Amino acid sequence: MDVKTAFLNGELEKEVYMKQPEGFPSSNGEQLVCKLKKSIYGLKQASHQWYLKFHNIISSFGFVKNIMDQCIYLKDIGEVSYVIGIKIHRDRFQGILGLSQETYINKVLERFRMKDCSPSVSPIVNGDRFNLNQCPKNDLENEQMKNIPYASAVGSLMYAQVCTRPDIAFIIEML
Repeated sequence: MDVKTAFLNGELEKEVYMKQPEGFPSSNGEQLVCKLKKSIYGLKQASHQWYLKFHNIISSFGFVKNIMDQCIYLKDIGEVSYVIGIKIHRDRFQGILGLSQETYINKVLERFRMKDCSPSVSPIVNGDRFNLNQCPKNDLENEQMKNIPYASAVGSLMYAQVCTRPDIAFIIEML
């Protein structure tokens, strides 16, 4: 459903009338009114009616309202192994729940042609700073840097950091 027309889909519980819009033809100068069949923008109850319709439809698919935040609907989909690209490892016997983005990180390394790079615990230590010596020094290096989508690489790292790798936050902040 289009967000622009969301309020137009709310069902009215009570009869609602409105003055006819300007320019609407009337016979003999009568002041007529319109009876609304659906909710429209500007009605005080429009957002509530939309919420009720949304709640009924989403509930029919088995979603349940979250107790703490009633704007969130949840659904138990059973045992899962992947959700939005994050691998979930669960060992109920040992009480372990693990999240991994190994597949995502490998795809990022491939995309930026770094699949064969040497991993390290942290390539930057506290106190390190970027400086001009690390910038391209000639036309060839400048040309090679143009082919590296820097913003996309940083964004990919930020996604990994937010989801499962808070340990790389310091490095990403420096980038």
